[in-house]
Order: sequence, then structure tokens, then C-alpha cells
Amino acid sequence: MKKIFMNNSFKIFLLKVAAFFVVVFLLDFMIGNLLKKFYFRQESGYDFLTTHSLENAKADIVIFGSSRAVNLFNPNIFEKEMKMTCYNAGRIGEPIFYHYAVLKSVLKRYKPKMILLSFDAGNFSIKQEAYDKLAVLLPYYKTHPELRSIVELKGSHEKVKLMSNMYPYNSLLLSMISGNSAYSKNKYSSPNGFFPIKKTFAGPLPTFDYSIEKALDSIKINTYRSFIKDCINSNIQLFIVCPPYMINSIGTDASIIQGKKVAQEYNISFLDYSRDTFFTKRIALFADFRHLNEKGVELFSNKVIENINVIKGLVH
Repeated sequence: MKKIFMNNSFKIFLLKVAAFFVVVFLLDFMIGNLLKKFYFRQESGYDFLTTHSLENAKADIVIFGSSRAVNLFNPNIFEKEMKMTCYNAGRIGEPIFYHYAVLKSVLKRYKPKMILLSFDAGNFSIKQEAYDKLAVLLPYYKTHPELRSIVELKGSHEKVKLMSNMYPYNSLLLSMISGNSAYSKNKYSSPNGFFPIKKTFAGPLPTFDYSIEKALDSIKINTYRSFIKDCINSNIQLFIVCPPYMINSIGTDASIIQGKKVAQEYNISFLDYSRDTFFTKRIALFADFRHLNEKGVELFSNKVIENINVIKGLVH
């Protein structure tokens, strides 16, 4: 009798465990699909612009990079001067992993005529944050197989976590709320991905000591290298551009040195304006020490175009 009772208890326990997992599965499925719908209905904001860059943008010139791409490269000027359509596919705060992921999706759809990659000091520094930021690409993991190897750099268990329907959106709730709000439509809406900064830097200038040797992230360097090779293999003109900084610097940033070295290996032009006195002697052209303001952007965009035309042999 006791044995029968224990068998029945064990069966009830198993049924409860099974029921628990069924409930969890159903909740994950329903909530995950609700979040997915909420995510992809955004009509403005950074997530919306990522979706547009991955799936819809189709310009002759595509610009990649973090905030110094988003705020410093004006597609309107490039279109006017170069007689080609232009789109800024940058995203604020994102590392080379994000830019390469977007490039892979772009190349899957079509082949741009020209690509500009904005390069920053510290691009290859060792920071866990750069891997954590891959969270912004999680919503595209299942529908964009070309991104999966990059997204999986986020952590060793990403494949398992991404079996959940809710997981891709867990860290994006605030941006999703913002992207579905009227505030976002007014502030974070742009037809070409460009967002100028409308203020003037008053100082003081920060000091950066680049003379102290620091180890660089080999995965970032290899991703940068892959970005270059994919452009070459697709026969796309690539220009890597490092915009100016309004800083006091000691030595030269190791990432810029390495970025130039790798670009030279592939005979790719690396346009380094990081210490260009045309800009660094004019604080009024800056919005802060890392970003130019609207007036500075106009001068910078035109200078980049002029140098590209020289390299291409269009002017002498």
C-alpha cells in the first residue's frame, strides 16, 4: 500500500513539474511574441533605425560607426557633392561588432558603391561592455542567420538563451517604450540616420595619456579585418575615417595605430583627422571634445569628400 502511495505521489510530482514547464513555455511564447510585435512596430528611435539599416536601407553610400558617425557624417552633403544616394547606418555607442553585423546584412541584400567606416580612439580596447551591447541585435537572431556568429560573441550560452522568445527583448524594454512614443518620433526620427548636435563646446579640454601601453582585443581587431575583407571581396570602395578630437593628448592611441596598420595591409585608405589642426585649432566647431557641431560637420563632411575625390583621382 505504501509503495502504491509513493508511486502515486511521484506521478503527481512529475505532473506538477510538467505543468509548470508547460505554463512557463506558454507564458514565454505569448509574452515573447507580444514583445516582438511591440518591438517591430516602432516607427522611430534607435531600434527602428537598426531595423531599417538591416532590412530596408539601400543607398549608394553607406556610413558605419558609433556616435561620431551618427552625429558627424551628414548624408545630405555627401549626396549633393558626390551625386550618389547616402544613408547613415551608424548607431550611438556601438562597437565594431555591431557595424560588421549590419554590413553583413546589407551585403546580403545588395552591394553599395561606397562605404565609410568611422573609426574611434579606443575602438580595440578590452571592454566587456562591447560584448554586452550585442543585445541590440538579439531580436534579429532568428530571422538573420548572417548575424548569428557575431551575436553569439555576447556569451557562451547565447544559443540556449535564445531558445526563449522573451530573452531577445529583456534588455530593450526602455528603448522599445521610447521608440513607440510621440517623444521619440519628435527627437529620434531621421530619414537618413543623421542626428546633428546643436551646441558649442566651451571646454575645458580633457587630457588623455596614450603613452601607457594597453593590451588590445584581438577579436575586435579580427572583426575589423573581416569588415575590410568583406568590402574588398564585394568590390566596394571602402574609406576608414577617424574624425577630429578636441583634447590634449599624450602619445597616440593604440587602436588608431593598429587601425591604420591593418588598413595599410589591404591598401585601404585610412583618413586620420584626429589631430587635424584645421579643426583642433577651432573649438567653436565642436559640440563636445568628441563631436563636431553643425558648423563643424559641414566643414568636416566637405573635407572628407574632397580627400576621397583626390584619392579616386577625380581632382588634383
